[in-house]
Amino acid sequence: MTDVLAVDLLPDGLGVTTLLLVLLAGLTAGFIDAVVGGGGLVQLPALLLVPGISPVEALATNKLGSVFGTTTSAVTYYRRVHPDLRTALPMAAIALVGSFCGASIAALLPASVFKPVIVVALIGIGAFTVLRPALGDVTALRHTGRRHHGTAGLIGAAIGFYDGILGPGTGSFLVFAMVSLLGYAFLEASAKAKIVNCATNLGALLFFVPNGYVYWGLGLLLGAANMVGGYLGARTATARGSRFIRVAFLVVVSALVLRVGWDVWQENVRPNLG
Repeated sequence: MTDVLAVDLLPDGLGVTTLLLVLLAGLTAGFIDAVVGGGGLVQLPALLLVPGISPVEALATNKLGSVFGTTTSAVTYYRRVHPDLRTALPMAAIALVGSFCGASIAALLPASVFKPVIVVALIGIGAFTVLRPALGDVTALRHTGRRHHGTAGLIGAAIGFYDGILGPGTGSFLVFAMVSLLGYAFLEASAKAKIVNCATNLGALLFFVPNGYVYWGLGLLLGAANMVGGYLGARTATARGSRFIRVAFLVVVSALVLRVGWDVWQENVRPNLG
């Protein structure tokens, strides 16, 4: 996969059973991503089960699949919620650049460097949301004008960079930032987050594709599964509203804490105990 002229469709060791499991994970991830983000919690670990696939190839192929799901859910949200694009589109453009920058160093830095920080951040996000039960019920913008757009741009740059370099939980971070820092309701935040998340996936692919890290066949199959999941998830979220999304958000954040926390234990703590 290091030859930029090579186009690999499927990893050599991929069997039918593993492929079906990965596609089921893609369907589930598309649904979760559409509701509140965090689909990478399911999809990326599933890709890492494929024999012979490297972490950076799994991340790149994950991005190809995810871009179809996030695009589908973004279009569905737009038709049903009509989010304000004056915030979402500039934020998405900045996030795309941030994601490209993150992806460009994803192959150089081990994920274990970031995971302890991510666990702490997720625990803080979950606790803050639990302690503020009215958070995200209705849209009450905290800033207007340049300050609003400036804050949105900083959020897009930071979370875009994170998505390019690692990824899992990006949608959840976006939703929380828009709710807590900008003042959107959970439903409105989720609608905008899908537009931004679509851009972060594209930004990472702008680096991964020319460098030959993507398994196109597997990624496109994942994309089809993500589209189905994304459509169903977006329709469910828009029908159930902000309170449903808040509960789903807390469930996904808790699962992310457990999943990434387990990685930190295995990679950083357990070896030192031996």
